[in-house]
Amino acid sequence: MTTDNQNTQVTDGFHLVIDALKANDLDTIFGLVGIPITDLCRLAQAEGLRFIGFRHEQHAGNAAAIAGYMTQKPGICMTVSAPGFLNGLTALANATVNCFPMILISGSSEREIVDLQQGDYEEMDQLNAAKPYCKAAYRINHIEDIGIGFARAIRAAVSGRPGGVYLDLPAKLLAQTMPVEEAKKSIFKVIDPIPRQIPAPDAVERALNVLKGAKRPLILLGKGAAYAQADADIRALIEKSGIPYLPMSMAKGLLPDNHPQSASAARSFVLAEADAVLLVGARLNWLLAHGKGKTWGKDPKKFIQIDIQANEVDSNVQIDAPLIGDIGSCVGELLKGIAAVPKPAAEWIAAINEKKDKNLAKMAETLAKDASPMNFHGALRAIRDVIKLNPDVNLVNEGANTLDYCRAIVDMYKPRKRFDSGTWGIMGIGMGYAIGAAVTSGLPTVAVEGDSAFGFSGMELETICRYNLPITTVVFNNNGVYRGTDVNPTGGADVAPTVFVKNARYDKMIEAFGGVGYYVTTPAELEAALTKAIAEGKPALINAVIDETAGTESGRLTNLNPSTAGKK
Repeated sequence: MTTDNQNTQVTDGFHLVIDALKANDLDTIFGLVGIPITDLCRLAQAEGLRFIGFRHEQHAGNAAAIAGYMTQKPGICMTVSAPGFLNGLTALANATVNCFPMILISGSSEREIVDLQQGDYEEMDQLNAAKPYCKAAYRINHIEDIGIGFARAIRAAVSGRPGGVYLDLPAKLLAQTMPVEEAKKSIFKVIDPIPRQIPAPDAVERALNVLKGAKRPLILLGKGAAYAQADADIRALIEKSGIPYLPMSMAKGLLPDNHPQSASAARSFVLAEADAVLLVGARLNWLLAHGKGKTWGKDPKKFIQIDIQANEVDSNVQIDAPLIGDIGSCVGELLKGIAAVPKPAAEWIAAINEKKDKNLAKMAETLAKDASPMNFHGALRAIRDVIKLNPDVNLVNEGANTLDYCRAIVDMYKPRKRFDSGTWGIMGIGMGYAIGAAVTSGLPTVAVEGDSAFGFSGMELETICRYNLPITTVVFNNNGVYRGTDVNPTGGADVAPTVFVKNARYDKMIEAFGGVGYYVTTPAELEAALTKAIAEGKPALINAVIDETAGTESGRLTNLNPSTAGKK
């Protein structure tokens, strides 16, 4: 705050950006400083906001996105212009695809020079570059518009289907000034940014009628169901209806994975055999085979879909009973009429339980083996047992085989505790999500990483140590992408495309930054190290040596990975 020549108190764009964040209870910024935002970040910290500085903007964006998912408030990522903006753009696009609310705020070069392409420092038309990859993109050119610009960005990020928003702040904006009293009037808190959207009564009745006519109903929970924070009503709907349910990976824990109605252990069976499926916060995309094909069996089935976005309905198959509205409202309306829906046929429940028991017994037999060298199953058995004793722990998971096996083996007991590669199935979210989860919750976080996936964000170990975050990273080290056994067919000195440095000591990396490293080769050693690391609450990394022959090409997505049939 300064005083001009007329003795009028004035403020500037730096302060108003911070005022806009504070007015809307946005108290944490994930980012990376540089021109033109360095002083903005310094001032934000001085004004009481928390600034978490990263080594790469993409991971700062991922942290902001997962914070948005956990809180229903847009996570804030702040970057420099051009290359920094582009690094953050990957995370923004991923947030939008996964329906995580976040705002990417980037400084930018001056408009008149950019528009005439005169070669400014880090010149780029960032606004138009961002538009295809987010829900909305805005630029604030004048200081008096900062309040309304942030309000628009916040509402766009969280209303309807949540997602990413880009907010462009030209360097000149931050230095603009205006009288303090006028400035105060321009900043405000957004009122009801996530308004309820009540489903139509006839749509609710139609959905209930589909359930009434079903002999083999199934409820399928997506991560949108977890995001909705309608936990009590969703649980009541499932338990009062008696309908078996299947959680997608980030919906695990919405009800405990050991709940008697969980059909996770019979996933293939229930998808193929169900005659009516209620989708709650789940989309019929590639993760669910688009709702058709052999995954869904031979017999036709009826779908009820709860979604806040009407054009998502019928995206792949006919939806017999669309319920358009927010999940909390839709589930609440279904609850009012669920007593009139007959319980599922005893034969259906018995068939599911039989399949579950058979699959669980087979899995238990596999998990009980202590292979040497350690394989994925033995390592994940150890992690499963530790998580069961520590249900408040946040679990981040990425990789190919590491992701596939972990999702099936490690049970979750509370909602919004599992964060993984999500809708795109991408690698590189690990350290960003872990930092975002730990900062947002203040609780211990465990990141279970394939060695390939870890490589995308491994330098953020320094960030974890710098902020002394209670994050334990477990690297499943099998010397390569998928596995470490490929060889160069030419016999040349270069290793095969999928192979890493043999016997790499990832545990030494975190020791370089002051964290605690563990080197383990057996499930018992892994369980002991993870238990100790969680209890101590310090930055730690466990280098878990896995049999390099373990793993399959592309994990469970082998069918998506074309291979050559040509011969020379």
